[in-house]
Amino acid sequence: MNFFKQHFSTILIAVAVIITGSILGKSYMSKGKPDDTVAVTGLGEQSFDSDLIVWNASFSRNSYELKDAYAQLNSDLRRVKAYLKSKGITENEMVFEAAGIEKIWSNVYDDEGNIKETTFEGYSLEQNLKISSKKVDLVENTSRQVSELIDAGIELKSAAPQYYYTKLASLKLKMIEAATKDAHERAEKIAENGGGSLGKLMYADMGIFQITAENSSEEYEWGGSFNTSSRRKTASVTIRLKYAID
Repeated sequence: MNFFKQHFSTILIAVAVIITGSILGKSYMSKGKPDDTVAVTGLGEQSFDSDLIVWNASFSRNSYELKDAYAQLNSDLRRVKAYLKSKGITENEMVFEAAGIEKIWSNVYDDEGNIKETTFEGYSLEQNLKISSKKVDLVENTSRQVSELIDAGIELKSAAPQYYYTKLASLKLKMIEAATKDAHERAEKIAENGGGSLGKLMYADMGIFQITAENSSEEYEWGGSFNTSSRRKTASVTIRLKYAID
């Protein structure tokens, strides 16, 4: 017992050296041995047509008297609504937002560029219109014919239509299934070529879901791209799998 107490530090160091040697020995023996796993990335991709179109437009009127501007704007609203109905767009596909009101001022400047006088010039009223419809062809064609309203004296500003897909959830599931199948087939081929067989799945990770214009050079985004400017799109997703090799 006294011997153990007297030589405790020496014994502790010796044990530590033995344990360290054992660890380093195992590390050396395993050094250079192949990792019996394979990691692969699969791709799921599908092109599709958008089934929902959203078209935004606006029209405005200016007048010194607010009530006159409102009267003109309401008249334009009725004409725009009648025009859209004549094209086959229903009222429940149209949303007219509350009119925006802005006072118009003009400034007179002195020689040093400072405002010398401000004069009230009237009111500017703007009406925003949003059309959401599954009649993609019809709304798309109508958006290209708005010059007819401009020719009729309505100050219409038209934005480019935006295109969406309402069955995106089911499409994502199909893409994940396709990407997983692609990755699994790649892993099987690699294992076979190496003289082994595919073991259990050890790890799976899904990449970002991307929607880009079909046949475009549009770049993927880190958080996932979501193209709305093109009617025809391509959806893609990657799956990374890691398998054991038997």
